[in-house]
Amino acid sequence: MRGAFFSGCLCVAVLVAPSFADDWPQWLGPQRDSVWRETGIVDRFPEGGPKVRWRAPVGLGYSGPAVVAGRVFLMDYVKRTGTINNNPGSRDQLEGTERVLCLSAETGQVLWKHEYERPYNVSFGGGPRCTPTVAGGKVYALGGEGNLWCLDAETGQVLWSKDFVKDYGAATPFWGVAAHPLVDGDVLYCVVGGEGSVAVAFDRHTGREIWRALSAPAQGYCPPTMIEHAGRKQLLIWHSETVNSLNPLTGDVYWTVPVKPSYEMSITAPRKLGDFLFVTGYNEAGALLKLGQTDGKPSAEVVWRGTPRNAVYCANSTPFLEDGMIYGCDVGSGKLMGVRLETAERIWETWTPTLGEVTRGGRYATAFLVKHEDRFVLFNELGDLILAKLSPQGYEELDRANLLAPTNSVFGRALVWSHPALADRCVFARNDKELVCVSLAKE
Repeated sequence: MRGAFFSGCLCVAVLVAPSFADDWPQWLGPQRDSVWRETGIVDRFPEGGPKVRWRAPVGLGYSGPAVVAGRVFLMDYVKRTGTINNNPGSRDQLEGTERVLCLSAETGQVLWKHEYERPYNVSFGGGPRCTPTVAGGKVYALGGEGNLWCLDAETGQVLWSKDFVKDYGAATPFWGVAAHPLVDGDVLYCVVGGEGSVAVAFDRHTGREIWRALSAPAQGYCPPTMIEHAGRKQLLIWHSETVNSLNPLTGDVYWTVPVKPSYEMSITAPRKLGDFLFVTGYNEAGALLKLGQTDGKPSAEVVWRGTPRNAVYCANSTPFLEDGMIYGCDVGSGKLMGVRLETAERIWETWTPTLGEVTRGGRYATAFLVKHEDRFVLFNELGDLILAKLSPQGYEELDRANLLAPTNSVFGRALVWSHPALADRCVFARNDKELVCVSLAKE
């Protein structure tokens, strides 16, 4: 299987939130950097585990939740016919409805839902992949077959919509549409597909196309990523063959660097630390770039390319960079690794946070990493929430609690693959049957 669904920074305008808590308005958090900045969070779980505030039934999905102004937004799929085989060599043929749900963050009660008939013809067909993006009272939801919706966050009313297949001639990727929409100011950026439209910028209020750019054999699965370097914003689009830096205002290309993963599996977001940009994908497709300027325009040069014995190659979860280190889950071994950024040297590796105490590995073993103060909050494929410290010295687990049963299955092991939201001093996580809200507030 190629695990291309979810993918292991920008500031967005969001609905007004309660003053005592932070929101989680999109994939990877408020600044799309996998950092949780709320205070008053537990250092260890209470005896008996963290308190479950509520559980709510949901359908199939890899999509993570977004939490804004006391509301939780989530996509799911209610299958009517067909079989989900999780076969990496074939597509699942399903009939059913795709949904956008809005629930109360306090109680889990459904406040509204938007649903529509949506046949699926994708491999690993168990639901939508993209976390909704919430900005300025609007919800941007992108389904597994390329249906993009702009909904009123209060009522669920459709404000505008796009169909990537019909409107742009985009072929749905083998593992479904997975590139979480990105909002920056008044613009919504999407990875779409089709000739000349791998990347498309929309007026987020009206849906009017502002520009389109890039062609590629396949659009891949990597979300659009905004960075800033030397005082200038760059929109990064990594499709199946190259990483591209675009002018966010026009779509003009600043620079292009070849990074071609196998099976078109450009998935994880490029990560920036200082002048460096790390790109990592399936089958040893990894590179460290150094950002600079040439003739007054942004540029990039390759510092190193990975080999089978160094670097870390991530798929389902985007890695985290800090203090000269890369922390990420390696797709081949299933281990969480600590790697030197500037040299690609593997310093340590362990299965403990991904698969638990095991004696053999599991390809694509996954843990989603979020930094909080001096530690990390991890949610792994076993449904475990973990508090741990990551450093050049290694992995130090502080506490662990199981939140959800793994309801999916890949390679003969049960698992859950969905990035959680951390907001209101709680964690919101889902499997294919329920969404759970668990308090992480200090008593």
